[in-house]
Parts: sequence; structure tokens; C-alpha cells
Amino acid sequence: MANPDLHAPVAGETHATTEAEHGSGGLPQFEFQHWAGQMAWLVVLFAVLYVLMSRVFTPRIRGVLDQRATTISDALEQARLVQEEASSQAAAAQAELSEARARSQRLASEARAKAAAEAQVRQAAEDEKLAGRMAEAETRIRASRDAAMSHVAAIASDTASAIVEKLTGAAPKGSDLTAALDAAKQGAR
Repeated sequence: MANPDLHAPVAGETHATTEAEHGSGGLPQFEFQHWAGQMAWLVVLFAVLYVLMSRVFTPRIRGVLDQRATTISDALEQARLVQEEASSQAAAAQAELSEARARSQRLASEARAKAAAEAQVRQAAEDEKLAGRMAEAETRIRASRDAAMSHVAAIASDTASAIVEKLTGAAPKGSDLTAALDAAKQGAR
């Protein structure tokens, strides 16, 4: 069996061995002997990245931005056109609405005028019927009055005869009675 302590370095020796193997204990980027190679690679990488940026990435980004600007301007133009069309349609709808209102008002006034004319015709017909009935009624009343008046003379003659007979005891003569009734009629007028 081998002794593990013979091959194991001491803690202080381990650090010294790695420093000796690597040269100095700092970062290799800060050592001046490596700067020339680092600068050359930096220039090469910068040139490659510059060419990639100027020839590949920037034109693609510019293309995307140009396409975006074109899309936005097209969308704005289309929105403006749609808004103009909507405004024209709204104006047309407003014109149709005002025309419909005017037409409905005209129809309403025509209907009122027609109804008033029909009412006047009906009123005239009813007035005519009423006037005919009134004339018939007046004719009947006149006939009834004339019939009654003709009876009144006979009743008055009979009444006067009865009164004279009651007062005097003798019946009056028909000619005297008629003359007295005629005189009474003349005095009443």
C-alpha cells in the first residue's frame, strides 16, 4: 500500500505550483504581451460585426421599419377614406331622413285637408237632411195649427152659443154669432 501522504502536496505548495505553471498570478487580458493579439482579434471582430450590421442587420431593420411605416400610413389612409365614406353615408342618411320627414308632413297635411273636406261634405249633407226634416216638421206643425185653428172657430162658436144661451136662456142666431166672432178676431189683431 502506498502512503497517501507522500503524494499529497502541502497546502502552501499547491498555490506555488499553479502560479509557477501559469507564470504570473493576474488576468491574461491585462498582460501587455497578449495585447497585440487581442487588438488584432478586436479589429477583425469589429470589422466582421460592422460588415454584418451594415450589410445584413441594418437593411433588414430598415426594411421592417419602412414596411411598418408604410403599413401605418396605408392604414391611416384607409381609415381616412372609410371615415369620409361614413361621413358621406351619414349625410345621405340625414338627407333621406329629412326628405322622409318632409314627405310625412306633406302626407299628414294632405290627410288633414282630405278629412276636413270629407267632414265638410258630411256636415253639408247632414245640414241638408236636417233642413229637410225641419221643413217637414214646420209643414206638419203648420197643418196641425191650421187644423186646430179651424176647430177653434167651431169650438169658440159653440162655446159662445152655450154662454149666451146660459145667460139669456135663448140660443143666439148663427149669423149674429158669426158676426160677433169676426169682430172679436178683428179686435185681436
